[in-house]
Amino acid sequence: MPTKEYYANHKEYMKEYSKKYHQEHQEKIKERKKEWYEQNKEQIKQYRQTDQRKKSRRISDWKQRGLISEDYDKIYEHYLNTWECDNCGIDLIEGLYGSNHKCMDHSHKTGEFRNILCNTCNINRIKYEPD
Repeated sequence: MPTKEYYANHKEYMKEYSKKYHQEHQEKIKERKKEWYEQNKEQIKQYRQTDQRKKSRRISDWKQRGLISEDYDKIYEHYLNTWECDNCGIDLIEGLYGSNHKCMDHSHKTGEFRNILCNTCNINRIKYEPD
């Protein structure tokens, strides 16, 4: 059985082999995933509702959007405890819809966290942020 060292020394070969395997066995893999999901549906639903999952998902989204930080936990706690826009003072709501839903504001140049804003203030800041 190949070891970690083997995989490290044959990275390109393994990558191509894996790609080829997935192409050749696409339907079988899809079926296995579907079966696994059906067998674990309840555990998946329960996990998706945990606070830890919500936190990791939120932080992952922030990272994908360009936030760079030494302490994501501190920013997340600030996010959870902020219920007024740091710019205009309007009451904030959870969710993805509405002009007053919570947004994490950061510099698109440096990735640095700035504030928790309502959607309206966040869009206006992005629109008028100097290059």
